[in-house]
Amino acid sequence: MCTLCGVVFGQFRFEHSEDRWILSNGVIEATFVHTERNTFEFETIRHLKTGDIWQAPEGALASPIRFATARTAVDAWIPVKLAGESVQAIDRRGMRQNIILDEVGGGFRIFLALEMYENQPVLRYSVKVKNLRDGDRRVRMADMLSWSFSEARNSFRTLRVSQWSTEPPQKNFEPKETLLKPDFTGEYTRSGASAPDCAWLAIRDAKDRGLFAGWEFDGRTEASVRYRASDGRLQLSAFIEDLNRLLVPNGEFQVPPAFIGLFHGDWDEAGFRTQRFADAVLAKAPPEEARFPYVVWDSWGYQTNIHEAMLRRNADAAAKLGVELFIVDLGWAMQIGEWRQDPAKFPSGLRELSDYVHSLGMKFGLHVAPAEASPESPVVKEHEDWLATEPFSYFGAKPLCLSHRPAQEWIVQQIVRLIDEYGVDWILQDGEHIVKRCTRTNHTHDPEDSNYSNAVEGLNAVLDAVQKQRPKVYWENCANGGSMMTFNMVKYYVTTITNDASGALGSRQAVYGATFPFPIRYTDRYMPENPTSTYATRSYMFGGPWIFMNRLADMPPEELALASSEIRTYKAMRSQLRDSKIFHLTAAPEAGRVDSIQAYNPAADTAVAVVTRDSASQNLHQLRLEGVLADRNYLVRFQDDRRIYVMTGEQLRRDGVPVGLPLLRSAEIVYIEPADRQPVEEP
Repeated sequence: MCTLCGVVFGQFRFEHSEDRWILSNGVIEATFVHTERNTFEFETIRHLKTGDIWQAPEGALASPIRFATARTAVDAWIPVKLAGESVQAIDRRGMRQNIILDEVGGGFRIFLALEMYENQPVLRYSVKVKNLRDGDRRVRMADMLSWSFSEARNSFRTLRVSQWSTEPPQKNFEPKETLLKPDFTGEYTRSGASAPDCAWLAIRDAKDRGLFAGWEFDGRTEASVRYRASDGRLQLSAFIEDLNRLLVPNGEFQVPPAFIGLFHGDWDEAGFRTQRFADAVLAKAPPEEARFPYVVWDSWGYQTNIHEAMLRRNADAAAKLGVELFIVDLGWAMQIGEWRQDPAKFPSGLRELSDYVHSLGMKFGLHVAPAEASPESPVVKEHEDWLATEPFSYFGAKPLCLSHRPAQEWIVQQIVRLIDEYGVDWILQDGEHIVKRCTRTNHTHDPEDSNYSNAVEGLNAVLDAVQKQRPKVYWENCANGGSMMTFNMVKYYVTTITNDASGALGSRQAVYGATFPFPIRYTDRYMPENPTSTYATRSYMFGGPWIFMNRLADMPPEELALASSEIRTYKAMRSQLRDSKIFHLTAAPEAGRVDSIQAYNPAADTAVAVVTRDSASQNLHQLRLEGVLADRNYLVRFQDDRRIYVMTGEQLRRDGVPVGLPLLRSAEIVYIEPADRQPVEEP
């Protein structure tokens, strides 16, 4: 048993006589071997509780190591010597197996890290390579998801989820399930900043034995899963696009980490296991767990027509409603890229507003687009050579190259300065195509390696630098909407927008899809319409931070009263949402339908569901719950309806509970808890 640093969850064992590693955390077990042929190979990964096993194909070697130069491919077939191995305890209750391999012939040294974490059915891993030769070499290919499994006479379905995009064809987190063809043609997904899809995929067979995988890279990636029935091989891959990484002698290249996990069940189970792993191992810790996700107000309802007096009036209204975070969106600065307060809009100074917001008990946030600058801004006029070659513009701004060191250092200085000068608690990061394309030959990055450089040495470097200097300032990701949904993103931001102020139906559609791969706190929603009905408010209630984006100071009393009541309801249920398994009880929301989504907390054995009628013909919906224990009695109550039911879990699953939806556009919240926790009151 491993007891390093208080971690007790299994064993990592190296059998010297066979050069075999057996890694277990008590939930899954994975084995790897350095063979007599001097190859390093993956053998098996199994789920110790379900008995599901995935093993490498016979005669087709498999390894998580796969990269190549123009002349050399390094993978399971390449001979390597074992140069060292060790085990260490790591943060977040994890263990890491380090393995060092030297390519026979002295070309590359390979550092492989294999990680497992307490109670997680997941293997996380990363590969780093070092050039041991005297001359330069270029890595042209790196596979972050190099896995191959033996699967004879089987059939597979895959699930992937799109990102948000306003470019044709418009996308809004649509989940896509596909029956995998057995001819190896495969199912492909392209992820990263401004790509079509999230950086995640899940696979399951006809008996609901499944795999899920994610990769920790914000740059553009092409991933695939392919099955060839003729030789019984299931193969996964995730290639970094346009990779051309220069390695000088003794230079190193870090392949972004990735993870592969095991599940047994439906897509909700795949999502749940992914989310619990991401929350426990990868995600940036939230600012206040008891109060997060926040209720937020954002000034974009006024667009850029903001000023000090108007913002103060909205701050007064927001504080009375119970808003916890007050964000001043685009328009506060002199111009994009000149991140200094506009004195015409803030004659008393932006710090005065920030102090006033703090005095009302709220946190203060600012919109910043760090990789953008107006053509008329001083930074562009003085340093036009800092611009990237990215063709897209953001509100007419030009793109700054984050991986060009002078530009990067200036951006970091500006963000740290504005945090200190204006008393900022929260950064709303925005921009267009945030991982910029840049092929300039006069920049400090390699012009032939823009995708990797601008993701890792650009965006990541800026976030690392600012967050190291100002660790108590938290960041929200908004790449002009939810267009950078990766498992690297969750490491730097405490939340992310899904779609960009797209209305009640669009909000529900986005949350429906995004809660397959991502924890629910990474599904914040901008509510542009006024709270005129519970249909409007509850369309935004299920998810991460709830962001009001309307003109509070001009809102009539009846709408303010409804907003205040609904905010209290959200605050009472947000911890239940945050810590639960998400069940997608109906098909994705569409006009003319009733849709429902549920959060079930296994530890507390409680559930909450939001049911929404969107112009459907029926005014009664039979809600069938998931997750509840079949033989237990549950109390069922509603937010609006005064009825109370006591039903068994089996009844709730099989028969369901009737939910009244009297209006064409209406919504109801259903609460389920064990009946023995409180006495049942007559309706």
